[in-house]
Amino acid sequence: MFSHPISDRCRELSNPDIANFSVSVFILVGILVSYLPQHYKIISRRSSRGLSPLFVLLGTVSGTASIANILTLPESTRDMGCCSQIGRFPCAAALLGIAQIGVQWSCFFFIMLLFLIFFPRSAHGSDADDIGDANVPTWKEAVLVLALSLTFFVFAFLGSVIVVYAAPGHTRAWANFLGILGTLLAAIQYLPQIYTTYKLQEVGSLSVPMMCIQTPGSFVFAASLAVRLGPGGWSAWGLFIFTGLLQGCLLGMAVGFLLRDRKKRSTEEAEQTVRDWVARGEEHEETPLLRNGSAGLGR
Repeated sequence: MFSHPISDRCRELSNPDIANFSVSVFILVGILVSYLPQHYKIISRRSSRGLSPLFVLLGTVSGTASIANILTLPESTRDMGCCSQIGRFPCAAALLGIAQIGVQWSCFFFIMLLFLIFFPRSAHGSDADDIGDANVPTWKEAVLVLALSLTFFVFAFLGSVIVVYAAPGHTRAWANFLGILGTLLAAIQYLPQIYTTYKLQEVGSLSVPMMCIQTPGSFVFAASLAVRLGPGGWSAWGLFIFTGLLQGCLLGMAVGFLLRDRKKRSTEEAEQTVRDWVARGEEHEETPLLRNGSAGLGR
């Protein structure tokens, strides 16, 4: 029985670099951890108020395009094919890049589901606009986000299956289309959220800890790409710098609103304390007079 000769690429993957593996695992865990505060905040508040429907839609579609891109790229399918010729650990190390994008897509898709599940509605089940807040999106917009997200998911899935099996010669072109689409959407997805947060003048259910992790993470990831790709790879690492700048603007705005609200609460609490102190002082001053008046009446 003859075994298939191992290719040069599979031979290269069979000896993974431990340092690169450790960094890749760290990035994978970092992606997961960075989204958990956002999941927790929506669930704990039981409301997705403050999240822009367009931000959620762009993030979900961008993630879907990215995972479809990485799964259909010839380089990725080649690496996945090597798993039958190398050990489990080398295979896991080789597929960490796919896992990173998969985790990011899963986390943002979950945000989209939470956005719909905990969408703020009135007691009568009507839209938020019906209760007088024009800055809050309507229930129809929330459902439209879900519909468009699922529609693009089906489109990307079926398109990838058809191209890979029926037109393999166009696989790279399809993967490049998905990659460019995902990149463009990821680059602009924070613009509608910046606008929504500014209009609401509050953070709402947007997680500041998530942005505190992801904002510097964008610049760190951009720096790592710049070191590996050099100036010629500006289209790759430049995207993360642009995204980091938008996240930084949103983070600065959110922190400003939080500090403003905290100062306002402190002022209100101080004023209430003064009012309580004055009220207690007046009670102490009036009590002896009332007692003397009662005693005079008794005589």
